[in-house]
Amino acid sequence: MIYIAPSLLAANFANLTEDIHKIEEAGANYLHLDVMDGVFVPNLSFGPGLIENIRPISKLYFDVHLMIVEPIRYIDNFIAAGADSITIHYESCKNCADVLRYMRDKDIRTGLAISPDTPWDVVVPLLELVDMVLVMTVHPGFGGQSIIYGALDKVREIRKYATEHGLNINIEVDGGINEKNVGLATSAGANVIVAGSAIFNATKPRHVINAMREAAEQNPFSL
Repeated sequence: MIYIAPSLLAANFANLTEDIHKIEEAGANYLHLDVMDGVFVPNLSFGPGLIENIRPISKLYFDVHLMIVEPIRYIDNFIAAGADSITIHYESCKNCADVLRYMRDKDIRTGLAISPDTPWDVVVPLLELVDMVLVMTVHPGFGGQSIIYGALDKVREIRKYATEHGLNINIEVDGGINEKNVGLATSAGANVIVAGSAIFNATKPRHVINAMREAAEQNPFSL
């Protein structure tokens, strides 16, 4: 199944309730929540307090993406705030396996992200601990970047490995995705699509989401 996950970073923070309802009514599945600490990435965004405040206004799946150093320190906070899944970065942890196991013990769905410069196969020893792999298609930290098409090669390799080994995981792509290039991502094996400005800044977000779904259906993964 294809899941569309608009990124809250592209919303109007002066009018979050309306913007969240707008993308929910437009047919989004997830709300992608980018948490940045100004250390792992050069930008700052928001923390569990904002997530806790918006949780009551939406039934969307809260897809929390932690771009923070040693995220195990805050896992409990984000669970309490209402996260449905938490994705950590391979590059941000001393021991990713320990963090993923900790999350599993807390009954939270787990994700592992890799940045564009990280080889795809670092995720292989950790795949049995994750529900989703997030392949960054831009360098993490800022919205509005153009897609790095070479990152889609990593999506394909991870999907091939998972398929050949009978692993049922989601693969998410994040960065520069829109209705014109989403088919390249889904044909590589992605099934969770993060899009920020392409959806939140659209005059008719439902049309954009429908166009993305149509492109995804026309461009399925095949070995």
